[in-house]
Amino acid sequence: MRAGTLAMGGMTLPQLLKQRAIAGTHKRPTSVILFWMWGGPSQLETYDMKPDAPSEFRGPLNPIKTNVPGMDICEYFPLQSKIADKFSIIRSLHHTMSSHNDGSIEVLTGKTPPTPDPTSTRVSSHPDFGMITSYARGTHADGMPQYVGAQKSPFMTRPQYLGAAHKAYETGDPSKPEFGAKNLTLTTGLDNDRLESRSNLLSQFDVMRRRFDAQANAMDDFNRMAMNILTSPTVASAFDMSQETEETKDRYGRHRWGQSCLLARRLVEAGVAVVNIDAAAPSDTSKNFSWDDHASAFHIDYAQRERLPQVDSGLASLITDLHDRGLDEDVMVIACGEFGRTPRITYAPKNFSDQPGVGRDHWPSAFSALIAGGGLQMGKVIGATNSKAEYPVEEPVTPQDLLATVYRHLGVDYTQSLLDFNGRPVPILHHGDPIAGLI
Repeated sequence: MRAGTLAMGGMTLPQLLKQRAIAGTHKRPTSVILFWMWGGPSQLETYDMKPDAPSEFRGPLNPIKTNVPGMDICEYFPLQSKIADKFSIIRSLHHTMSSHNDGSIEVLTGKTPPTPDPTSTRVSSHPDFGMITSYARGTHADGMPQYVGAQKSPFMTRPQYLGAAHKAYETGDPSKPEFGAKNLTLTTGLDNDRLESRSNLLSQFDVMRRRFDAQANAMDDFNRMAMNILTSPTVASAFDMSQETEETKDRYGRHRWGQSCLLARRLVEAGVAVVNIDAAAPSDTSKNFSWDDHASAFHIDYAQRERLPQVDSGLASLITDLHDRGLDEDVMVIACGEFGRTPRITYAPKNFSDQPGVGRDHWPSAFSALIAGGGLQMGKVIGATNSKAEYPVEEPVTPQDLLATVYRHLGVDYTQSLLDFNGRPVPILHHGDPIAGLI
């Protein structure tokens, strides 16, 4: 049996989508941009501030009003505050995985790891939603990949039984002057700087094919897709940031996150289904290299002063541009991490920057996400946490609910199953429903 076949009469997921398109039940291709804040951004310093909580909970930052009454957000988000009617906030996300890789796997794949891994070294046994969408959509005739990691792709997820062809293609840093299509990285770890000729490329694939005998068919797909990408003028054009005005680049922000948001907009316009923006290090020189705000690592105020304005310029410009270009129905934007942070602040005598450390630890029981576009209801706050942002008290939302919302937008039937390496059906989602308050 073919790996990846749906448990429904042998029809593959791409075949199912094709039949639906022929029947007129599937609209034109849609896209999702995920601004992935790995490390776990604090809900109390972003989208679920608690100014009336005791000082040991509320933190050092203050809320500001937005153009949506009752939707207050962090003071370092002034640009987002002006366009809050163009996005919604989910404040009641929660799960039980308290390590980075486990939490990331839960949010990106919808599969709960069988046992906790406190070392955060686990990799996924199941593909993430971008990989499944890549498989479902099939290849573009013009060579454009369906799944792209702007800068990098999540390091803890693997395509597994879908095959290597469906891992995200990584772009490198779009804020670099030399950035272009040549930065596109093949997901086997081979980049085109080392692929000097077509024959060399094919020989490298032969080596990989022997290494991954169980995925021979997938490697054939990977071979073909890689060659198309490396030679496609459509791909080269989509990655050509010189086509954007200097004013536009300035508006998004001359940093990794801003230029990644701009690149993501270009990629979805070119037909990419899923773009994962690696919102880890905001710059090469940043000491605030992730959102893992332990007191021993960062000072949460100083770190957010660097991070949040860059998030603000990138996301606000992206959301505004999608609206101005009439793409807000077709493109969904999500900004989140794998979990939130502990409501109670912690302290350390010194952090990575030789400052007194002020931070928060891992907290999967409550975290927030921004969601925009995708034909959803905007200007809403979904769910609420208690007075200290410890746990949801209204409209609790699981990562599976969020992914069901994503799959619905992408036209992927998440109630169906794929076959694992042993031919056993694995549901795309074991549970989860689209978020009712946004539909």
